[in-house]
Amino acid sequence: MSETNRAACSDGDEEQVSGAEVIAQALKTQDVEYMFGIVGIPVTEIAVAAQKMGIRYVGMRNEQAACYAASAIGYLTGRPLIVIGGSSERSQETMGAFQEFPQVEACRLYSKFSARPSSIETIPSIIEKAVRSSIYGRPGACYVDIPADFVNLQVNVNSVRYMECCMPPPVSIAETSAICMAATVIRNAKKPLLIIGKGAAYARAEEGIRKLVERCKLPFLPTPMGKGVIPDNHPNCVAAARSRALQFADVIVLFGARLNWILHFGLPPRYQPDVKFIQVDICAEELGNNVKPAVTLLGDINAVTKQLLEQFDKTPWQYPPESSWWKTLREKMKSNEAASKELASQKSLPMNYYTVFYHVQEQLPRDCFVVSEGANTMDIGRTVLQNYLPRHRLDAGTFGTMGVGLGFAIAAALLAKARNTGQRVICVEGDSAFGFSGMEVETICRYNLPIILLVVNNNGIYQGFDVDSWKEMLKFGDATAVAPPVCLLPNSHYEQVMTAFGGKGYFVQTPEELQKSLRESLADTTAPSLINIMIEPQATRKAQDFHWLTRSK
Repeated sequence: MSETNRAACSDGDEEQVSGAEVIAQALKTQDVEYMFGIVGIPVTEIAVAAQKMGIRYVGMRNEQAACYAASAIGYLTGRPLIVIGGSSERSQETMGAFQEFPQVEACRLYSKFSARPSSIETIPSIIEKAVRSSIYGRPGACYVDIPADFVNLQVNVNSVRYMECCMPPPVSIAETSAICMAATVIRNAKKPLLIIGKGAAYARAEEGIRKLVERCKLPFLPTPMGKGVIPDNHPNCVAAARSRALQFADVIVLFGARLNWILHFGLPPRYQPDVKFIQVDICAEELGNNVKPAVTLLGDINAVTKQLLEQFDKTPWQYPPESSWWKTLREKMKSNEAASKELASQKSLPMNYYTVFYHVQEQLPRDCFVVSEGANTMDIGRTVLQNYLPRHRLDAGTFGTMGVGLGFAIAAALLAKARNTGQRVICVEGDSAFGFSGMEVETICRYNLPIILLVVNNNGIYQGFDVDSWKEMLKFGDATAVAPPVCLLPNSHYEQVMTAFGGKGYFVQTPEELQKSLRESLADTTAPSLINIMIEPQATRKAQDFHWLTRSK
């Protein structure tokens, strides 16, 4: 309580509470632990009040990065994103007030719930509904709009009624008949495949899915953020033969994975025309998108997986480990892994992507979080860098959004630090991707977070030029006229961004320098570090069966 409020109480007046304090208390009551943002008029007091309530406030350098960090915390803890935005004063609406904008209406397009409290007294119920809406069904962001005049407005403390913390999401299960049908389709499969998606990771379904894989001897393929639900080095993981597995499977079980662009919409030529899909999802609207499924299992992914296990307990069944399908997958995995190792073993300088990632993989702690963004950096890194634990990989995901990396890394590092696990966060960035949120390095240093940034620097977006080629090109005219749009300044010293704020910075050009700098960074737990890794500007992926997005040139 403020000094003014205490004085008012001592005079016999009713105790007062501000809008900012009501917001903070309502959030705390709903078990909100973290707040990310950039303060300013009119929300500074909300952040101050939240800290007084015991909510951890993390000041970011960019509002997008703040939202990325909050969304990652939500994914890792099961408490999705609530956006609180300050808006113009109520008395100035339609007058052209400072930053007046129809925020509630705009956010309805992109959130599960968007509302503006009509009074300070209604704030707790609006926040409770926002939190509840964000975690029930398919999780998603919600928006609460706070008029500027609410923040410091005082009301009688007894007029505010706080809502109890909302109940955990109800656990729904699939219809028994659908479970029986799914088990039958799996038993009759000649070339089965399980695809483990981000939804399975969020649902904490790792124990059940692993039991299903091992009990039925089924091959599985993780999506980017499904990595680690079952360890990447599990003998049934066929990620190294991804295209072959998708293209020739006759039955595919989707555990919280959508048939969107990441999975090529479930359509030929990436799949067989008559492939049978079994969809397991919490969201009814997702079932049947792009392809008519053979079976739909609507419900909590963890609960539905247990239902499937019960069916295979009643009537045990195993897919033959020596089948021709397993033989095909193992042969393709072996040839793909050999091709990657061949690229990784190349001694030429500058290094290529595979050389970098194989050396990084050799030193990565098994329990580290891996955050990644970029084009080739993310795509190639995903195939080499291993995840052994669920919810320990964060990347650009469904929207392929660049700029998420540092915000995601900050979120993972805050959790690791709060839980005192000693875990490190390895954030792997392309040089272009790093530019989207590079100033968050100051945030990392301010909170002294256990993050190692690896900037894989090819001097461009997709590809760039070396220094000599760049200088030669500029002889023909101004850079705005002659430099290809994908080019960035060669040999930029991004590591100096880290040293400017007190962290450790390394500029490396050889495998030996990379090994040494990463070893030192992992050994030093007192400060974050950034390793700027120079690679061949024209480096690219190994030959693929299909172009990216199938039709890309």
